[in-house]
Amino acid sequence: MSHPHRAAHAEHAAPPDEAAEPRRWLMLALLCLAQFMLILDVTVVNVALPDMAADLHLGRETLTWVVTAYTLCFGGLMLLGGRLADAVGAHRTVLAGLAVFTAASLATGLATGAPTLLGGRIFQGVGAALLSPSALSMVTTSFQGEERNKALGAWAAVGGTGSAVGVLLGGVLTDGPGWEWVFYLNVPVGVLALATLPALLPRRSPQPVRLDLPGAVLVTAGTASLIYGLVKAGDAGWGDATAVLPLLGALVLYAAFVGVERVSRAPLMDPRMFTRRPVVAGAFLMLVATALLIAFFFLGSVYLQRVRGFSPLRTGLVFLPVAVATGVGAHLGSRLVGRIGSRVTATAGMAVAAAGTVPLTWVAADGSVYAGLLPGLAIASLGIGAVFVTATTTALAMVTHEEAGLASGVVNTFHEVGGSVGVAVMSTVAAAGIEHGAIGGFTDAFTLSATVAAASLPMTLLLVPRGKPQLTGRPHMH
Repeated sequence: MSHPHRAAHAEHAAPPDEAAEPRRWLMLALLCLAQFMLILDVTVVNVALPDMAADLHLGRETLTWVVTAYTLCFGGLMLLGGRLADAVGAHRTVLAGLAVFTAASLATGLATGAPTLLGGRIFQGVGAALLSPSALSMVTTSFQGEERNKALGAWAAVGGTGSAVGVLLGGVLTDGPGWEWVFYLNVPVGVLALATLPALLPRRSPQPVRLDLPGAVLVTAGTASLIYGLVKAGDAGWGDATAVLPLLGALVLYAAFVGVERVSRAPLMDPRMFTRRPVVAGAFLMLVATALLIAFFFLGSVYLQRVRGFSPLRTGLVFLPVAVATGVGAHLGSRLVGRIGSRVTATAGMAVAAAGTVPLTWVAADGSVYAGLLPGLAIASLGIGAVFVTATTTALAMVTHEEAGLASGVVNTFHEVGGSVGVAVMSTVAAAGIEHGAIGGFTDAFTLSATVAAASLPMTLLLVPRGKPQLTGRPHMH
């Protein structure tokens, strides 16, 4: 998952200083390592959730927020982080984001209750939103020509391996020194990067950029209100005021966000982008694909440990083929989209995802996990991987080059929001299973997943344009 922001000055950067050659590649390695931590923290916590719940006496609602608080702040503030990098300088924003993320990781690992744990996750997301777009900006402006392609390839590889390593590492650490170490692990890496990067990052003059702080606050608050209402519905019911009022509040906040963006001189997310069919298609595909995948990790981790009695390490090993299948699907999707076009690739990927989800609706309290759950998750993830690639290429390669940066921001934001909403909805549907280990809660949630994937098929055919995307600018990778 890479989080590019505007590409405006990346294309016109000054040629790199040849004398700084070794330093540039060391800088790239450290920035990729930092980005790897950010990606890792999306999935690494899932396997640790049952142990966190037992140690800190956390309920279903809090467990849901442990996952969603991070992705919510990461996605909701990411565009603001990109603009801030322009306004104060990417090197300052990189270091500030890294410092916030590292300190928040330490605080989260030291948590003795829900308030500290969730507060740490929120500030991890804030740090990630500052660090990721500014780090990618440094990469794109520090390398030129073929070297830039190699550097961006390394950056993309981090996104492809982070999720896979996260599920396994989460199991190893939780089974070993304890769940706290899924957060402590970030601290020495962050300290190393903070000690080394100041001497490596090039200084460039800030740009005169307006910051749309009201827009960032409104979109983040709206999504938080939406998630809060969805989570509350699992306990109080869909008709209860504690669920209905936050959901209505989310609609009001989103409407206010659209109004602010229309009059802003420098909007975070130009509403006119949603008149571009490729952007709408890419955002829709990214929202659905991420919601399904992150929900699979969340539901599967709790099911395997609470219902089936798997250890965290064994759970991580079960999910490793799933994460690898996502990467394989992305690779196949990138090959197919240029040969058979976006619409066919996206539809095929969504169909495979729907087919793989069907066996998950039959999960039971006994029977073989390796004959039922694992193959279903792997097949579904293979299709989701192809959808991820199609979402990005459709949104970015079928709009004008001048709009690619804005389209990238829209798609990447929907990636993080999709993960947050997917976990919130599935947590609500599976409430009985998460709280009491009742198998019916998990089958209901997986049935909803299959329904969403199947219902997305006609929407994919309707939204995704025909034709083969032609990338005209630098890659905008997620």
